[in-house]
Amino acid sequence: MKIGTFRTGQKWLVGQVDEESGTVTPFELDQDQASRGVLSLIGRDVLPQAGTPVPLSGLELCAPIPRPERNIFCVGKNYFEHAHEFSASGFDSSAAKGAVPEFPIVFSKVPESVIAHGEQIVLDPKVSDAVDYEAELAVIIGKGGKGIRAEDALDHVWGYTIINDVTARDLQSRYSQWLVGKSQDTFGPMGPWAVLKQDLDVANTKIQCSVNGELRQDSNTGLLIFNIGTIIETISAGVTLKPGDIIATGTPAGVGIGFKPPKYLQAGDIVEVTVEGIGTLKNECRLSST
Repeated sequence: MKIGTFRTGQKWLVGQVDEESGTVTPFELDQDQASRGVLSLIGRDVLPQAGTPVPLSGLELCAPIPRPERNIFCVGKNYFEHAHEFSASGFDSSAAKGAVPEFPIVFSKVPESVIAHGEQIVLDPKVSDAVDYEAELAVIIGKGGKGIRAEDALDHVWGYTIINDVTARDLQSRYSQWLVGKSQDTFGPMGPWAVLKQDLDVANTKIQCSVNGELRQDSNTGLLIFNIGTIIETISAGVTLKPGDIIATGTPAGVGIGFKPPKYLQAGDIVEVTVEGIGTLKNECRLSST
């Protein structure tokens, strides 16, 4: 089941998407609930009653969670080949501890970085001239908790979506903490849909990214260094996870910084991130107008 968040005028809709028929069947939610996107569905024993299908055309597609309630948790260097390409790039402030991390590297992106499928990634050359893409599978937490064991972790997952962890590499290298380079406005494309956890085999899911039609990243979530259970166990060891928290699980090899010379994003570039079973998240880049 693919679930989307939409606006039409001042009205919010959250519903089941049927791409083949080009319709969405909205769940019966009040506007306060619907404005929270798929967060409005978390914690329910059953999904709300569905209404009458409406055409997707004419609806404004929003991120599945238009504004996360907390920072997005992210995991760095979580595919072996990417860990090596990033460590060799000269931009990795963690490289002194080795190419492949012994434990998950966890950082965050601020909620305000989130944009939807179809919105534009804004490049500001006054701030960074080394903006990169990162295709990632993202976990949406359904049941909160602290001290969650890896073997129990999937019981705490509600579903999944796609995140493009757009990154200013020069800022990431300049500061020991990665938050500034990861949290620029528009650097968190998310969507287009969310799927329920039972609808995705995260141990064997293809993940790809193309720029202007050129396939750059082509991997599988089965190649994660630290799987989703380990990631959730690591974060929740001292941090209470809450329903609706989002965890981006890391990106595979093929990011722009891995090429010689690097292939950074430019105005007019179209970035497409595809995760099998979810869909394709597509965003164009443009220069800042300020």
